[in-house]
Amino acid sequence: MSYADDVFIKMCRDVLDNGTSTEGEKVRPHWEDGSLAYTIKRFGVVNRYDLSKEFPAQTLRKTPIKSATDELLWIWQKKSNNVHDFGQHIWDSWADETGSIGKAYGYQMGVKHQYKEGEFDQVDRVIYDLKNNPYSRRIMTNIYVHQDLHEMNLYPCAYSMTFNVTKPKDGSDKLVLNSILNQRSQDILAANAWNVSQYAVLTHMLAQVCDMQVGEFVHVIADAHIYDRHVPVVEELIKRPTYAAPKFWLNPEIKDFYEFTKDDVRLDDYTFGEPVGKIPVAI
Repeated sequence: MSYADDVFIKMCRDVLDNGTSTEGEKVRPHWEDGSLAYTIKRFGVVNRYDLSKEFPAQTLRKTPIKSATDELLWIWQKKSNNVHDFGQHIWDSWADETGSIGKAYGYQMGVKHQYKEGEFDQVDRVIYDLKNNPYSRRIMTNIYVHQDLHEMNLYPCAYSMTFNVTKPKDGSDKLVLNSILNQRSQDILAANAWNVSQYAVLTHMLAQVCDMQVGEFVHVIADAHIYDRHVPVVEELIKRPTYAAPKFWLNPEIKDFYEFTKDDVRLDDYTFGEPVGKIPVAI
């Protein structure tokens, strides 16, 4: 069993056994047929992954690492808010006729801000600080910008990353890069494996270009939920056989964050279960 499998199974079991239901309440999400999409939820879920020991890819089913990385780079590297710059269709429900999702996600990453050292957008500021002020306690991003929420077609779910650098305990020369992903809300079945893998990839990428080694990745979810129509799928999924974690490969030749592509990541020796089929997505 991979460590990511263990975390996922325990989290799902906890939500199903100890969570609270929103059934009968006034909720925003709905299904394509117009009916309300209720959830079973847990507040304040915190999962920790030691990236130096294992890449957090689930084996209960395949984690599409290249697709997850593609979305990550669309936001963090292209800093785009247009679905036409992204090779998949997962954002189409929130795009307007031009393909824009409004002032959300990549748009916020590309906005330049004035600092004492000059103008930076949030991504470039993170990289600058990791290289020049690694022990700063201010290395973070935040795309939940209240003044722009009314112009976002979807409020950000994964909205903040915080990076923290520590000295290595093993006596090696390279500093250790740790990270925290803050997420206000997560559809566990549809998004957990995806989000965990892509922000683990981001931590690996930033560590490599800043000449560091990876440490812990911490995932904080304020509202971790399983939708009503997902419950039987989750129940079946968490009873499946599990396998050893795959090995993560990141192209060692890349030293500039803006040169990474989805083809610079790979999961080797990866054994996984069958797909769960088409998952209905609440909108």
